[in-house]
Amino acid sequence: AHENTSLQSQPPPEEHNYGATAAHVRQGPFVSVSRTAPAKNEYLIAAVLCYANLINFMDWFIVPGIVLDIQKYFKLSDGGTGLLQTVFILCYMLAAPIFGYLGDRYNRKIILGAGIFFWSSVTLGSSFINELYCWIFFLLRGLVGIGTASYSTIAPTIIADLFEEGKRTTMLSIFYIFIPVGSGLGYVLAAGMADATGDWHWAFRVTPCMGGVALVLLILLVPHRTQRRTAAHRALSISGTIRVAAEKPGVHRTAKTTWCQDVVSLAKNWSFVWSSLGLTAMAFVTGALGMWVPMFLYRAQVVQGIVPPCLRESCNSSNSLIFGGITIGTGILGVIAGAEAARRLRKINNKADPLICATSMFISALCLYIALMVAQTNILSTFIFIALGELFLSVNWAVVTDILLYVVTPRRQSTAIALQILVSHLLGDAGSPYLIGTISHAIQEKNAHSFQWSFWSMQYSFIVCSFIGVCGGAFFLLTSFHIEEDRKEAER
Repeated sequence: AHENTSLQSQPPPEEHNYGATAAHVRQGPFVSVSRTAPAKNEYLIAAVLCYANLINFMDWFIVPGIVLDIQKYFKLSDGGTGLLQTVFILCYMLAAPIFGYLGDRYNRKIILGAGIFFWSSVTLGSSFINELYCWIFFLLRGLVGIGTASYSTIAPTIIADLFEEGKRTTMLSIFYIFIPVGSGLGYVLAAGMADATGDWHWAFRVTPCMGGVALVLLILLVPHRTQRRTAAHRALSISGTIRVAAEKPGVHRTAKTTWCQDVVSLAKNWSFVWSSLGLTAMAFVTGALGMWVPMFLYRAQVVQGIVPPCLRESCNSSNSLIFGGITIGTGILGVIAGAEAARRLRKINNKADPLICATSMFISALCLYIALMVAQTNILSTFIFIALGELFLSVNWAVVTDILLYVVTPRRQSTAIALQILVSHLLGDAGSPYLIGTISHAIQEKNAHSFQWSFWSMQYSFIVCSFIGVCGGAFFLLTSFHIEEDRKEAER
């Protein structure tokens, strides 16, 4: 992006404050440009982006919400069922770097609008596929992943540019609350529509209408060009005033870099690298849980005799509804708790953000392991520990993004987010649904076919998630060793 102004001085290192506090700077030859509290239209833009994020993640989790019906309709094994979500996420992550490159260089509103229109249209089209064309259904889910990548890569950078640092963390927290809320509503919508109509295809016909509303709001309320702030714009914020250097011939401007140079720079940023690997572990666990928990709970209930085996055309969706409600509730609480904990603790410890993420990952891994162990004997305890595991996972969503935004210079942020999406999904939730399903299928193949072994096979395969969760906590601990140095480097 071309910058019209540039800044000449930088804050003294000893006066840096982080997170919600802006840095103090020396006086210099600046022209003051008043900046009061964010205008109403900036909150409206943020609200539109949050609404679109809601739809984005509702589309993402429609398939897991009716996984029993889809598996039976297309006659898929556990491995094949997991592959359906893997195709979606593979396309999503491969498209993310492309949109990151475009978002750093071209009009972001046009890219967002095209993405919303594309994924809504493809989702609607997938609702008309019958059992003879399973491969087309897989293909369309992959195309939906490409559409959602355009949104997830670019929208956070617009919010980061709209608000100063104190408000930025709050607004990003609100934005990321819609990840678990949208995910949970995806389960609820899918299960509710399948129950109400007796046909799971109707689950794919609601979000396209909501996407049309989001597109109209985007066109009407979001300006054609959104202001991009340089690192110095953010660092030189003094009591609500941005001091911008007067334009003069010969004033130094922000240097343009190639995509390869940006990638090399990010690879040397250890806070970015380790936090991205921590996010990858989070994505692995959430991807596996999101796809398979309703199926796992159903098999546990069949073994305990609580529900009969699904032999009808439409399977019981109560587990999807309950899990969707758990996802919404724990997501909201977790994101709010994480943002508040970060806001308070970073005042006394500059390493608070990665330490919060590490602690929550360790606790989440323990809760999920306990949930797996008690599932065969006490389904209520299973729900409780799954809820606790999801709660501590959700603590990290906004905090991880905030780490990226202050350890990476703003002109590389879309690229950084895109690379983080690529890595976290490539090694995380792109493979975890398929891996869990494949392990489960392999265990079933080696043992007598029974409801007991169907449950055990999924229970054993899920243990992988607890191990990966512990690894994620270790990655965030490593982040804490580099966070201060990389944060100062980004501000310089």
